[in-house]
Amino acid sequence: MPHYRSVGELPPTRHTLFRTSTGADCFEEFIGEEGFSGSGSLLYHLGVPANLVDSRSWDLGDLSTEVNHPLLPRHFRLPELFPPDAPAGRDAVRDRRLVLGNDDVRISYVVADVASPIYSNGMGDEVVYIEGGSAVLESVFGRLRVGQGDVVVVPRVTLHRWVPTDVATTGPLRAYVVEANGHVSFPGKYLSRHGQFLEGSPLTERDIRGPEGPHLAPPQDADRDTEVYVKHGDGARVLGSVVVYDHHPFDVVGWDGCLYPHAVNYRSFMPVTGKVAQPPPTYQLLEGANFVVCLFVPRMLEYHPGAITVPYYHSNVDSDEVMFYFAGETAARKGSGIGNASMSLHPAAYTHGPMRDAYLNSVGAREHTEVAFMVDTFRSLRLGEGARACVAPEYAWTWAGRGPRGAAADHAAAPATDGSLR
Repeated sequence: MPHYRSVGELPPTRHTLFRTSTGADCFEEFIGEEGFSGSGSLLYHLGVPANLVDSRSWDLGDLSTEVNHPLLPRHFRLPELFPPDAPAGRDAVRDRRLVLGNDDVRISYVVADVASPIYSNGMGDEVVYIEGGSAVLESVFGRLRVGQGDVVVVPRVTLHRWVPTDVATTGPLRAYVVEANGHVSFPGKYLSRHGQFLEGSPLTERDIRGPEGPHLAPPQDADRDTEVYVKHGDGARVLGSVVVYDHHPFDVVGWDGCLYPHAVNYRSFMPVTGKVAQPPPTYQLLEGANFVVCLFVPRMLEYHPGAITVPYYHSNVDSDEVMFYFAGETAARKGSGIGNASMSLHPAAYTHGPMRDAYLNSVGAREHTEVAFMVDTFRSLRLGEGARACVAPEYAWTWAGRGPRGAAADHAAAPATDGSLR
């Protein structure tokens, strides 16, 4: 968990009547995990946080999924979902396109050039990898400036919005979004029993950035009705609502606790290397219910004289493996069509690994330049509408270096009439 922070004005004792230094009444709100038994924070609002005045449905768009059948590894060309000539005016909340999902997690991609509405995910924490551009994450906790290479964790129910910055110079915000149906945290193997990062961990408290704050809404907005877009439901069904409060919820004068949005940049991650290849859990960054997140970053490679320096062939006995390729040369899959902003799905019950020549020619390599963000899920992933829109149909056959045979060839040749993947 992030370390304890104290921001802004606070009363000396919790759960007591509090007025600011200017005499304004404040209303305490507790945001906590696992009821009142997990990590949490106390926030002090100028308005009553519960003052709801309206609610209506929010159409979340196409969240349908289909089973990966017949079983195939997949390559998704995510940039095709948001081509350069697409109309402007997209935001990072309402314009996400679902690529993969199951009852534990949903993985989406979005390119945004305008501020999102205020948003709250009532189903679970979100992990957002910033592929490109920059933004300010505004929330009830303050402002968190993020940019290329940041991994941002937004706790469940946090009221926040994404505001792209410098779009004219650095381009739109390009984000890869992992929505959990529960909480995510740093792996317990990195932490002491008191929650401090251990010596030898790939990151420390110094690498975690929290929000600057508090960030109060402009005075002219303080007493205006304010919409908040909310996702809710369970893992099998995602619902959307727009709830309206009689004030702007960014009215927090102070807060303290261990629960708040935070970011870690991949450049701060310190990978462990060895004499021979280390397994993927070496590169784990986060863990959630039935999934983990790993970071593959530039590093010196293995130093045994005969070491294979690309991933050895492996079967995902218990998990589907999803890789988002961000930058650098993808040595193991060179020649497969994988490139920057590609996403691959290597499902359970399928053996995968490097191209043949990449495997044989890897001995003696000294440095790895690839940056990749990986999600391993322990239940099978289904394919969303985003997957159907940008799949590369030839990917499964790139290891063999020839096209499909038999039923797969017949299936590939037949025109798709039902919107399914080929």
